[in-house]
Amino acid sequence: MVKTLDILDCSGARIGEYAVPESLSSVIELNKGAQAVHDAVVAYLAGARSGSACTKTRGLVRGGGAKPWRQKGRGGARAGSNRSPVWVGGGTIFGPQPRSYAKKMNKKVLALALKRALAERIEEGDVMVLDKFVLPDHKTRSAYAVLKNLKVQDDTIMLSMTEFDEASICATGNIPNLIVRRAATVNVYELLRFKKLVFCKDALDAFIGRLA
Repeated sequence: MVKTLDILDCSGARIGEYAVPESLSSVIELNKGAQAVHDAVVAYLAGARSGSACTKTRGLVRGGGAKPWRQKGRGGARAGSNRSPVWVGGGTIFGPQPRSYAKKMNKKVLALALKRALAERIEEGDVMVLDKFVLPDHKTRSAYAVLKNLKVQDDTIMLSMTEFDEASICATGNIPNLIVRRAATVNVYELLRFKKLVFCKDALDAFIGRLA
């Protein structure tokens, strides 16, 4: 059975239907992609890490150039530097250094993860299709009025468009529970993070095109 979503306009009125491809429903029916979703979220969060942790080895710690005492005759252990890792104030052994935490994902696995995440959100009733996000001006109250008409103003929302226009960017910038994303950059983490996903019709077409 082909699943359909209502297409709404900015006033919240239903103006048509959007047929969801059967390939999305089959992912749920065959129980495919759950592990791919997990891997995609882990990879996204790992890639978001700055990887800037840095400790100083004995070669980086200031000082330690002079030998603390002569090699023999004191009755104690020999020492070549007071910045040795075993000394207080010395360097760190095997401490963290700046590095990338990014993880590689195969394109097919990522496409499966996107497909599974979107299919689950559609099944849960959290995906809305908007005909066009068109505002009369660049004011925040105009964008908020659209969200209120869609009855999602109190939820965390991701609004997906194919391309941004100046009015949309200006009007949505001060709404704290809303982010705007291009269909080409929507990722698995964002599909799961927000309570409501609002796709413009052409943006949903473009996003589903990424899943082929």
